Amino acid sequence: MKNDWLFAPGHGLCAGCAIPIIVKHILAISGENTIVVNATGCLEVATTEYPRTAWRVPWVHVAFENAAAVASGIEAAMKKKGEKANIICFGGDGGTADIGIQALSGMVERGHNVLYVMYDNEAYMNTGIQRSGATPYGAWTTTSEVGKANPIGNARPKKPVAEIMVAHRASYVATVNVAFIRDFKKKVEKALKTEGPRFIHAISTCPTGWRSDPSKSIEIIKLATETGLFPLWESENGEEIKITYKPKFLPVEEYLKAQGRFRHLLKNPEYIEKIKEDIKQWWRRHGVEI
Repeated sequence: MKNDWLFAPGHGLCAGCAIPIIVKHILAISGENTIVVNATGCLEVATTEYPRTAWRVPWVHVAFENAAAVASGIEAAMKKKGEKANIICFGGDGGTADIGIQALSGMVERGHNVLYVMYDNEAYMNTGIQRSGATPYGAWTTTSEVGKANPIGNARPKKPVAEIMVAHRASYVATVNVAFIRDFKKKVEKALKTEGPRFIHAISTCPTGWRSDPSKSIEIIKLATETGLFPLWESENGEEIKITYKPKFLPVEEYLKAQGRFRHLLKNPEYIEKIKEDIKQWWRRHGVEI
């Protein structure tokens, strides 16, 4: 079986969704000797519609809150048996940044040899586009609706889950974007060769929740990085973050105007100025003035 077919076509994920691209490339690198643990979410629901499945590796579906704990148990059992496999845990931002963060924290703290991948479409897309801890400032969701009482949308900053994992001193932490596929593959390969708990944060388009054109998905997430809003970096064993791609720092409006969830911000430039300032502060903390 070719590794390219370890995640099969014919799944039910939406057109323009980046999740299947992320998963297909990761499994193509990890190979057949892989066990996948999948938290409840878009990926789980849309790839296992009974009696069909898109998975051609051992696959375990668990609840939102305990994917990292189950992956930890599988890793411990494999170690006890003297067997080795690539154990990869996939969770969305809701199942990772919010509901499952305690299990993820425990997995990293205990040092389990597991790769955890957060596919981040920045809201609870599977259950109705509700705000999550990873929803960016200013985004419309069904629980941060825009109106007279709330002209901003989501008023809270995006939770820096990958940086939290750096603070946990995970063996390897990286942010990835499939629009930058060479960087993506290099980091996945590095993560799979590294022992211990590893964490990859992958930005993932959702045309339904982002209110964007499905045919423009890769262009849109490319803009997320080129505007400086979603930096690409890596860290090993809690060490200082290393930038792996210096963006062009295009105007953030280019990214915002491509998505209906930010349309209201274009009429409120003061909110866009805050986003720009947040971008500048992040890069300044990491030694880059823009």
